[in-house]
Amino acid sequence: MSLLPPSSLLRFPTKPTSAVPAARHALADLDPTPFAFTRRCWVAAAPDSVYRLISDVSLTGTWSPSASGVRYAPEDGPWAGARFSGRNQRDGRAWVTQSEVVRTDPGVAFVFVVGGAGDGIVRWDWHFHGQGRGRGSVVQQSWQLLRTDPVLGDTREDVEALRDHTAESAESTLLALAERAAGHRAD
Repeated sequence: MSLLPPSSLLRFPTKPTSAVPAARHALADLDPTPFAFTRRCWVAAAPDSVYRLISDVSLTGTWSPSASGVRYAPEDGPWAGARFSGRNQRDGRAWVTQSEVVRTDPGVAFVFVVGGAGDGIVRWDWHFHGQGRGRGSVVQQSWQLLRTDPVLGDTREDVEALRDHTAESAESTLLALAERAAGHRAD
């Protein structure tokens, strides 16, 4: 789950529009490429089992310190094109994001984009690699900023702080996932 969604996904009252064109955002030309990270953790469960936990987005709040209330849209599920929403929080602020699943490969990968595949702001990749003679997996969680948006902040430092906070959150998420998966082994 991304910590900050595109402004079009925030659920706040809108301001009246004016005839004056919007000012160009200060970060409009910022290259998003360096705003990424990958974290890994060994989990005492087979890749298929871990994939089932991650692709059931309703469980996200079980291990994520910043996401809750995550659920697929009615009649959607863990397949490419499925949409889901979730509530996020950081520094006393809360907002709702909308995401789209872009890859499902059971036991191998689960990938989604916050904001949707066509105009997303952040991509989350989960990859699962068997290790330990079928008894465990290395779970890899990656985050990549795809584009800037005013909700990310007004300075490069704001975006760096978001990335760093999200990386810490991912580490906590992976550790909590490892604890949860160890109790739900399918061996």
